[in-house]
Amino acid sequence: MATGRDGSADGDGDDGSARRGALGGWLSGPGGPRESTQAYPGQRLGRPAEGPGSVAGVGRRALALLVDWLLAVLVAGAFLDGLGSFGPLVVFVVVQVLLVGTIGTAVGHRVLGLVVVRPDGSAVGPLPALVRTLLLALVVPAVVLDEDSRGLHDRAAGTVVVRR
Repeated sequence: MATGRDGSADGDGDDGSARRGALGGWLSGPGGPRESTQAYPGQRLGRPAEGPGSVAGVGRRALALLVDWLLAVLVAGAFLDGLGSFGPLVVFVVVQVLLVGTIGTAVGHRVLGLVVVRPDGSAVGPLPALVRTLLLALVVPAVVLDEDSRGLHDRAAGTVVVRR
């Protein structure tokens, strides 16, 4: 077991594990860990816990994204050879902006029974759909989730993906 400058043990027990206080500051970020004040994702947004209108799970959203990406690859391969490896991304962005901005659902969302709405249930519209899609294309904002299970791309656009 390692010892500190003063000769005291760095662990908090016989197993040699590090003290939570020594690591907690930088692992949990400023202010330490936060306890969620809601019983389920979407409660503070006024969404139901289950059924239609409830916040969609990560697995279902990821599968919808995979369906949309595979369709974009197929379309780009068939019609956009000149764009090279950017073809699927271009198709994906155009389809997402058009479909989510107008009818609130892309093909993958539709297949899996999901819809993109504002937290109050109203339609997304073209500008929020554009913001959401551009951030989704960057990937990282989509994998950073809040306590409502929304990615940063959804938070920035003021949207939430819910079950139909």
